[in-house]
Amino acid sequence: MRPIRPNSVPRPAGRRRGIRVTAAAAAAAALALTATACGPGDDGAAGAPPATSASATAADPKITIPDDLKDRLKQHGIDLDKWKHGEWKNWDRDQWLRQAQDFVNPVIQGLWDPNRMRKAEEPADKPVQPHDVSGDQGVTDPEPAPVQAREASTPYTRSVPVEGKLFFDGPRGSMVCSATVVTDPAHPGKSDLVWTAGHCVHAGKDGGWYRNIAFVPSYNSKGLTAAQLKGAGEKDLAPYGVWWADWAQTSSQWISEGAESGGHGSPYDFAVLHVTPEQGGTGESLQETVGAALPVDFDAPAVPDIKTLTANGYPAAPPFDGQKLYQCAGRPGRLSLTASEPTEYRVGCTMTGGASGGGWIATGDDGKPALVSNTSIGPVTAGWLAGPHLGKEARGVYEGVSKKFATR
Repeated sequence: MRPIRPNSVPRPAGRRRGIRVTAAAAAAAALALTATACGPGDDGAAGAPPATSASATAADPKITIPDDLKDRLKQHGIDLDKWKHGEWKNWDRDQWLRQAQDFVNPVIQGLWDPNRMRKAEEPADKPVQPHDVSGDQGVTDPEPAPVQAREASTPYTRSVPVEGKLFFDGPRGSMVCSATVVTDPAHPGKSDLVWTAGHCVHAGKDGGWYRNIAFVPSYNSKGLTAAQLKGAGEKDLAPYGVWWADWAQTSSQWISEGAESGGHGSPYDFAVLHVTPEQGGTGESLQETVGAALPVDFDAPAVPDIKTLTANGYPAAPPFDGQKLYQCAGRPGRLSLTASEPTEYRVGCTMTGGASGGGWIATGDDGKPALVSNTSIGPVTAGWLAGPHLGKEARGVYEGVSKKFATR
């Protein structure tokens, strides 16, 4: 996530009454008011090309690039042979694909092996300075008391099967975020959609799409310690396998305004991925494989009428190490960083960088849990988290990805 300094938060106003909604199960991510993003780099969101399948082995890192992706790469002057042999590591500004339609993410089998997943842990969040935050016009609620993040019950495959960890590569190395399996209106019961933060797939106004984006549902389901994981195999870290994003989409606002620090673009910091199994799988969708998926609530009130929600995430900055799933439960308040942009939700939570993108889950009047937000930013002191209110822009991104794969 992207942290902010404690003294950079707008002055709070009185808390308003909310509607009744019961608590849901799931996890949270708390980060400073800097994008609670990922590992050695942060920020992101996506808009990718159609189904992208490619293959490679750990011993032979060549990538078989589908014809549609070859055309996209050629259009940007990228040499295919060089790309196959590691040119994807070139982050030259002139070759960093930026536009929504430029997203490419061919599968490299074996790239995210247990060792590489364990090492992709160091967050790269930067604090927000006081001048980064504008007036709030009196709509920010009092800062919530810190809520101590608690480990989710193990195995995660049973307690929170919709949550997982997101891995990707950026200019500063391998990075991590958190993400949630959500339903797909075009494929009821058979969704391959994943919800995360925009800064976990796209660098915002100063960069482009990240690469090698892959989702691991129920990462480290048994909750093994870092020491225990050193001898663990892929089944311990990835019980449902590795799922690569073959399409990603984020808001146009994040692409044009998003920044690594300062909270810029955070009201629109969300993204939806369509994923495919690295090994081809059994033909079952992600939802069928993990046994669950959450609907997304785009009608939750801007003034939080939610009695309790649960934030989920894999915090990686100290005192956490990114290996376990944590949760924070509490009643959300409002946070306004800029008067001209939508108000965000805010909850007390001690999670740190790496929890970005993790789902915020609440139970609505229908008695069923739904995703109502995702972790975007938090203060350097890691006492609370903030996430976007999911309105028409978020709905547009979600429905756009669903429709793109509706006939596949």
